[in-house]
Amino acid sequence: MTISAKALEEFLVQKIHLGTQLSGALSVLLIGVALIAIGIGINWICQWAFRWIVRHSKRLQRSKWHQYLVKRQLGHHLLLLVPGLILYLIPDMLFEKDSNVIRLFHRADIIYMIIVIMKIANGTMLSFLDAYSKTDKNKKHPLQGLVQGLQVIMYFIGGIIIVAVLIDKSPTVLLTGLGASAAVLMLIFKDSILGFVAGVQLSQNDMIKLGDWIQMPDGTANGTVEEITLNTVKVRNWDNTITMIPPYTLVSSPFKNWRGMQESGGRRVDKEIYIDLTCLEVLTPERLGEICRNVPLMEGLVPVNGHENSGMTNIQIYRIYIEKYLRQHPEVNPALDIIITQKEVTPYGLPVEVYFFLKDKSWASYEKKQSDIFDHLMTMASEFGLKLYQRP
Repeated sequence: MTISAKALEEFLVQKIHLGTQLSGALSVLLIGVALIAIGIGINWICQWAFRWIVRHSKRLQRSKWHQYLVKRQLGHHLLLLVPGLILYLIPDMLFEKDSNVIRLFHRADIIYMIIVIMKIANGTMLSFLDAYSKTDKNKKHPLQGLVQGLQVIMYFIGGIIIVAVLIDKSPTVLLTGLGASAAVLMLIFKDSILGFVAGVQLSQNDMIKLGDWIQMPDGTANGTVEEITLNTVKVRNWDNTITMIPPYTLVSSPFKNWRGMQESGGRRVDKEIYIDLTCLEVLTPERLGEICRNVPLMEGLVPVNGHENSGMTNIQIYRIYIEKYLRQHPEVNPALDIIITQKEVTPYGLPVEVYFFLKDKSWASYEKKQSDIFDHLMTMASEFGLKLYQRP
């Protein structure tokens, strides 16, 4: 089998062309590796210089923002732009203008800088959030959910721009194309969208803030709000369990916020003492005098509603005693309502409602103090000839 001179020539030309292509691709690869190494070197030099300046600058160290910027590595992210900007210019010196190789390197460099810019924006937002969380305003208007919403938007737009750079298309073209699939996107980001809108409503209407004691009617949450994010409200219950509630649940469903009680002058106590009906009696002057002598707080009992004290009942002066006792009690807030009233008779006796406010609103001490008060009131009932109802 003989090979013509022309066929041999074509074969050799193809081999030379292929070799040239391989050699060119290898050169581009080596140059790319070299550029990456140069970029790493430039970044190392910039980072070293930045750390030296920060370490020897007392003014920067005294700044209240220093700890937040260091925590979020904002300076580190800013310096990452320097090698990106330098490496954007180097390919123009090595290759022909408007060549495909330059466009390839430029695209890679632009994608790198977009990622760095997103890191810078993210670090800036988180640094601001860290500083804001130390202020008193954070409890009333927490911004963590808002920042998380902005992060989602930023990463979404950044991703669109990166894809547009890769396929060499305008970002507006991609965004226009995504408009047709808006329903799918809303389904994917439904929780984030609902959480963002609900977070704005909760903040603007002052419905909830950090440190609030909230209670859900279904019993899933009953404790203190510890964190408010884009998708969850973290509540530490009184048994130290953690409940996560979607923010839009707090907007769409009723819940109880005890902040009003916590900010008021006292915490309400509303309980009833049941009196046996068989022990009620009209007091004679002698019996009334005996009670006043035995119960010092009743000394100087004045006529009620302008009538003589004779004819008063033991349950009536017992109610007077309860009110006097509460008004002079150091743990009761006398500036708030103190109401002692008789309710409708029940099969369990005659209920005497005792309504007042304790100054101490802390749960443990509140329960102890109101229990001590009612221990005393129930024990003193016998001094007035009254018996507590007890079912046989």
